[in-house]
Amino acid sequence: MIPEDLRYTAEHEWVAGDGSGPVRVGITHFAQDALGDIVFVDLPDEGTELTAGETFGEVESTKSVSELYAPISGTVVAKNASLTDEPELINAEPYAAGWLVEIAPADSGAIAQLLDAGAYKALTES
Repeated sequence: MIPEDLRYTAEHEWVAGDGSGPVRVGITHFAQDALGDIVFVDLPDEGTELTAGETFGEVESTKSVSELYAPISGTVVAKNASLTDEPELINAEPYAAGWLVEIAPADSGAIAQLLDAGAYKALTES
């Protein structure tokens, strides 16, 4: 259930793309499963500057509220407007329709520093 073509963070975000252009960011199946039914998502607006490791929003579920952490530094170029009315898309399709934001990376090499699927799988099994 861990797509091989994505990169991951220890905070359970995924990143799609190699950094040569905007990358898409979401939370992993593992994260959405731990959160339970997601009822609200707070995401930054386009143009917001993000710093790797710092919070950029939150996901609220019936169990708790969890902060979202920027996997890389860069500028938000899009946010998933569908989540405003359908936050449950994150539960249903965390790697597809449930994506969160797209970021134009400040450093295209930052993606390579994230966890690959094997390392992320090991993290979730420990």
